[in-house]
Amino acid sequence: MYLLYLDDSGSAGNISESYLVLGGICVFERQVHWLATRLDQLAQELAASNPDAIEFRASQIFNRKTAPWKEMMKDTARNAIRSVLRVLAESHESSRAFACAVHKPSFPNQDPMEVAFEELCSRFDLFLKRLYSAGDPQRGLIILDESSYETSLQRLARGFRSLGTRWGVLKNLADTPLFVDSKASRAVQLADHVAYAVYRRYEQGDASFFDIIASRFDEKDGRIHGLVHKQSVDPRCMCVACATRRAAQSP
Repeated sequence: MYLLYLDDSGSAGNISESYLVLGGICVFERQVHWLATRLDQLAQELAASNPDAIEFRASQIFNRKTAPWKEMMKDTARNAIRSVLRVLAESHESSRAFACAVHKPSFPNQDPMEVAFEELCSRFDLFLKRLYSAGDPQRGLIILDESSYETSLQRLARGFRSLGTRWGVLKNLADTPLFVDSKASRAVQLADHVAYAVYRRYEQGDASFFDIIASRFDEKDGRIHGLVHKQSVDPRCMCVACATRRAAQSP
């Protein structure tokens, strides 16, 4: 079974932000322990006396307003974010990054979280279909950080499985999403960092974190499937997601 851990970055209701991102990691079930162990080791390096108190939340680390990050120098804190992202960059080749960056003004009458969730559900299902076609039948399960979106996303997932999305019925998800406390899940904390890296790339034009994991987004034959840029303002957008999609559609 493959597990897709997701978290969000940005706020659906904050009008000062243009983007909301839902993103995370897709890992084979046996890789979860390896990822957690690596992040536990990093926590030990940062807080040897109480590593279990370390929760890797990228925005909190970046802003350094809460303990233990507020005691750190800016470069030290940002290097911690890079170290977390390198855990994914150095993970087994079966691991994948997935993210959807939604330009909120392009969808004025839709919940951007629902737009992103529908997109990633479909792309996760397509990833599992590719595995099946290659002789590796696997089921999938989506795991998200607890949030105010829990009820609506569970409702959406039930509808997707029985009625489908605009791209067809989802056939490879084992159950509706699970919602967990991020404090108890290193994999969700890593998903948070993926979402934040993508958010910084699209909201701030800062690719310094994104570049660490850029090669880990799900792709096939040179086309990136795991990164989606949902927007209607720039038909010639040259971000890696838009550029590879246009190239695949060219005759």
